[in-house]
Amino acid sequence: MKKLMSFAAPLVALLLAAGCATAPAPKNLVETAAATPQLSTLSKLIRDAGLADTLSGPGPFTVFAPTDDAFKALPPATLQALVQDKARLQAVLKNHVLPGAVLSPDVKNGPVKNVDGSNLALSKSGTFVTVEDAVVTTADVKATNGVVHIVDKVLVPATR
Repeated sequence: MKKLMSFAAPLVALLLAAGCATAPAPKNLVETAAATPQLSTLSKLIRDAGLADTLSGPGPFTVFAPTDDAFKALPPATLQALVQDKARLQAVLKNHVLPGAVLSPDVKNGPVKNVDGSNLALSKSGTFVTVEDAVVTTADVKATNGVVHIVDKVLVPATR
């Protein structure tokens, strides 16, 4: 038994060290979206809109990230129009971004300004968080330059 214990201790230490060595490098908001399978549409649209550099920058930002299913729920003509109009696509995507990092425990009920200066209604009841009529399905995905909250709807602003 002593021989087994003397062999097992270094093996356990080696396995623990190996586990630490394979920890993923921290990711910024754009890399976080790209690494999240359910955000592949958002990731592509961020690049198409020319917002990847901004959202890779120092921030911090809070991104309410619509899932692929949220984009599929849009009328096909709406999504196609966004893809063809870079300025409108930028406006829709910026509607999902707040300046600063807001974690779910810090959400206060009421309006907040997005990066374009428009108001978004945030609401929290217990751990349940909404932005406008979108539900946060996964909260507090931390990135090096902010935080991502995955939401179930696309927040399309009123046309100006």
